[in-house]
Amino acid sequence: MELHVRYEGDDDPDKCSARKLARMDEAELHRATRSTPPGIVLNPFAEQALSPADRPTAGDGARHSRLVALDCSWETAEREAFDLEGIHRSLPFLVAGNPVNYGTAFQLNTVEAFAGALAILGERDHAERILSTFSWGHTFLELNEEPLERYANCEDSSDVIDVQDDYLAEE
Repeated sequence: MELHVRYEGDDDPDKCSARKLARMDEAELHRATRSTPPGIVLNPFAEQALSPADRPTAGDGARHSRLVALDCSWETAEREAFDLEGIHRSLPFLVAGNPVNYGTAFQLNTVEAFAGALAILGERDHAERILSTFSWGHTFLELNEEPLERYANCEDSSDVIDVQDDYLAEE
């Protein structure tokens, strides 16, 4: 899958996972909403959760073979900022493995969001590859091993929400 980032540039450039992905030719950064291609938009405000039902299939066209994330500070993330063209999906319960938000649920950085989405969509190897350049990348997969496997085995968004509810009940 192609990875695209609507890049706001308001985080520390030395710690920005989106910039590192771009340097490694794993993602393309876009400075404007207009230049960001349509795709599956990872949006924490979306009403429907990402699920295996969102996997691209033959005939879907390029739109479904792209993941799009908004890279901005959590402090400035607002519903309106996610005005990107495409199918909007939220990620289910996952825990950050990065040093800034370690152990915090739903506070993933860009590479973690992409990796989580890729794993749910059945592209685990791609998820591992993009995380491999981060010293803490394996931590994200280790912390979320069970939920990612369970989400990837769901039929649709409602099944993903049912699995997520199991984890939220434990919190």
